[in-house]
This record gives sequence, C-alpha cells and structure tokens, in this order.
Amino acid sequence: MAARFRNQAPGADALPPVQALALARTLLAGHGFSEVARNARGDSFYLARGDDPGRLRLSNHARTPKQRRGHPEVLASLVIRQPRTHVQVAAMVEAALRDVAGGLLRRDQAAIGSGSDKTANIASGSS
Repeated sequence: MAARFRNQAPGADALPPVQALALARTLLAGHGFSEVARNARGDSFYLARGDDPGRLRLSNHARTPKQRRGHPEVLASLVIRQPRTHVQVAAMVEAALRDVAGGLLRRDQAAIGSGSDKTANIASGSS
C-alpha cells in the first residue's frame, strides 16, 4: 500500500509523520474506528470498529514477519513514514479502509471454509 504514495512529493503543506498519523486517526474515527491498543513506544496504534476483533494498525513503521504471524487479528496496516499532505493522508485512509474490507472478507470466507463436516452436510442438504 505504501508504494502508491512513496514517490509523490509532499510539498510545503505536508504534515510531519506524527501529525499525519494523528490526522489519519481522526479520519478513521469518522468511519467508526476507535483506538483499542497501542504499543509501549506509542508509535503504533490499533483501531477497531465496535466489538469486531479485527484490527487496523496505524504506525510509522512496517511490521516484521514475526509480528504478522503473532497477530493475525491485524487485518491491515496504514504506515506513514514521510511527511504527507491532507489529500495524501485521506487517500491512504481510503486505501486502508479497502484493505480492512478485504481482510474482513478473507476472514469470513476462511471461517466458512473451516466449518465442521456436519455444518457442510447441513448446508448441502444431506445429513
């Protein structure tokens, strides 16, 4: 996701990464997300909608493969490392929302696919 925004010059009206992350959190709050956790350094925030266990990670750095394996509840990450304009942050938020929607779809499809044989038999009409 970050590659789409990497080569765009931010311009004079760009926000430093800390302020751009704060703007992203505000924009995501407008879509129903609230902070449910943050790391000890305070540079990664985990947001969720309501009681859904899925998380959107907002940070200034990417996750390591070990972190990805250890935290499957993170459906998508929005990483802001460089100064960004309001327009760029808004575009990144929209992309993150699409990524979350895709993550929810994959999670739901995996849950349906991992149902028991009894559930599959009931769904197919056999007992």
